[in-house]
Amino acid sequence: MYFYRIKELRKIRSLTQDEIATYLNISQNTYSNYENDVRKIPLPILIKLSRFYHVNLEYLLGLTDYSEPLPPE
Repeated sequence: MYFYRIKELRKIRSLTQDEIATYLNISQNTYSNYENDVRKIPLPILIKLSRFYHVNLEYLLGLTDYSEPLPPE
């Protein structure tokens, strides 16, 4: 389910796949594969996405619909 969430979060913020891929230090193709559920997202990437979007991991993983923001680092 998380592939849907990362795509939704990206689109809400009007970001491109390339912009997110650059932030994650991966190729745009790899990121596209994550969004399309072709490849599973490694935990370190999920953590980076969680911090980037200021949402908790449970929300990204589809375990909750509550996207409680993370506290500042």
